[in-house]
Amino acid sequence: MADRFPSPFDIESPSGADGWQELYTYSSLFGEERHDYEDGGFWFQDGVHWPEVLSPWDASLFELAITGLGQYNTRHYMVPPAYGVDFRILNGYVYLSPVPAPPEDIESRVPLFMERAGYYFGNWDRLYDDWLVKMRTLVQEMTDLDFSPLPEMEDMEVITSGAGVGSGHRLISNYHDLLSKAIQVWQYHFEFLNLGYAAYLDFFGFCKQAWPSIPDLAIAKMVAGVDVDLFRPDDELKRLARKAVEDGIADRFASRDVDTTCQLLKADDTGQSWIAEWDKACEPWFNFSTGSGFYHSDKIWIQNVEVPFGYIADYIDKVKQGVDLNRPVEALHAERDRVVAEYRDLLDSDEDRAAFDGKLGLSRTVFPYVENHNFYVEHWAHSVIWRKMRAIGQVLVDAGFFSSADDVFLLKRYEVADALFDYYAGWSVGAPSRGPGYWPRELERRRGLLSALKAWSPPPALGAPPEVVTEPFTVMLWGITSDSVSAWLQAGDGEGGDGSLSGFAASPGLVEGPARVILNADGIGELQDGEILVAPLTAPSWAPVFGKIKATVTDVGGMMSHAAIVCREYGLPAVTGTAFATKQIKTGQMIRVDGNTGKVSVIE
Repeated sequence: MADRFPSPFDIESPSGADGWQELYTYSSLFGEERHDYEDGGFWFQDGVHWPEVLSPWDASLFELAITGLGQYNTRHYMVPPAYGVDFRILNGYVYLSPVPAPPEDIESRVPLFMERAGYYFGNWDRLYDDWLVKMRTLVQEMTDLDFSPLPEMEDMEVITSGAGVGSGHRLISNYHDLLSKAIQVWQYHFEFLNLGYAAYLDFFGFCKQAWPSIPDLAIAKMVAGVDVDLFRPDDELKRLARKAVEDGIADRFASRDVDTTCQLLKADDTGQSWIAEWDKACEPWFNFSTGSGFYHSDKIWIQNVEVPFGYIADYIDKVKQGVDLNRPVEALHAERDRVVAEYRDLLDSDEDRAAFDGKLGLSRTVFPYVENHNFYVEHWAHSVIWRKMRAIGQVLVDAGFFSSADDVFLLKRYEVADALFDYYAGWSVGAPSRGPGYWPRELERRRGLLSALKAWSPPPALGAPPEVVTEPFTVMLWGITSDSVSAWLQAGDGEGGDGSLSGFAASPGLVEGPARVILNADGIGELQDGEILVAPLTAPSWAPVFGKIKATVTDVGGMMSHAAIVCREYGLPAVTGTAFATKQIKTGQMIRVDGNTGKVSVIE
């Protein structure tokens, strides 16, 4: 077995992709200037958040996300053992490397962290309420940014008001403002998230010390049954389905064709009433991506209404069959309370019980944010950012620079500013801009590079793995452990040659059923009742299919991945972080998923 992964400096460009490095910011690439550091580090491919090739502009949000994470760990809260997570792009794919704090600095960081994090923990509800206001305000400010084309002539009001600036300033300034607000989005994201994980990890560590043999799943059960905004889009779908049945208009959804259904709904007051309820749900709850939210190509419900309409039609069928659509919250609470009482009774002293109660209480207080941020940032805020970028793209389409509004995502973030200035300069002086002659040829070249990169299969990791993976966020969120690293080094031969897989026991239960392997959101419609979903990862917006499936198995993700958390909340067995499920399991095979032990087996 190999003792290390390939060096990033030994990886060649895929055929047809020479020069791909030009697509990305120089600082995000591996380079000889940092050779010893980069070659000696351990870099894992982030299939949880960025499993596919990044277009040049999409890479902007990736860079803002990871720098925001690092900023709060390293500079804001002074997390004792951990700095940030370093990041690179190789052949279009994302690789990450956790950066530990220097051992000699850890002790001095502890009191700083306790003071800073302690303030947030002590004022959590007030600060979180403020965060919701800040986040909604920021999203509205981005929504209000105007990216209309430059006019043939400025309005007379520009003259009479003495404004002193015109539409060119508005267009260029608003793009820079959009970038600035995108940075702000990601700093808001990590204002609470790292603390939410830290509180859970503190509770997790207490439990492991008190009961060394306690399963990770038992600890996760103690904070299950939460009420979070991330489930609200799915709840709105269920509400609309129930209303259709209650109002006697369920048959209008039978065609499963959006245009036909809308025409039928508009025919009378009852249907119009349903449409009004739909409109209420859309903003903001259907600003929900079918994917992770990190790719402009992911479908957004509010812009691709066939997606939520399809889910509503499915729910209508279940309502008519008398199926209870509610999450099993009472059962989760009962199991949660049982596990808590069982372990609490094992503690020896009132002091230990008080510490346990305090850490558990804090975990339950902060845990909703661990999922809520996902709706507000990755879905709602990002959907607005993608729409605004397309508005910019359309301006440049109208100016002859592009053939499609989506071409804007083939530019790096500061190239967009350059293109807008080129457009502005030509408009201002009444002469041709260079863009219409320059960009079509360049965009065609970039499309070819991205196509070649998509054909490449990235290795799961690069460089020298640590002897033991101990960094808690890497384990809990990404699901990377010493065992998974060992499995990667063995190239995923399975366990004992019997096709069995091991991962995280992410959500309890034992089921058997036919597998349905789905590689991305486009395949969700293929899922049939009673199947087991096998996917690289799941997205929060896939929640409506949990009423169909028996269990979930993923390639990537740990105990705190979205797949793990959402499956626990919906009462579905789940095994996450298997590494090779989508490669070893075939659609139609009968498999057994044991969410109690983290084992997945092919039985037929």
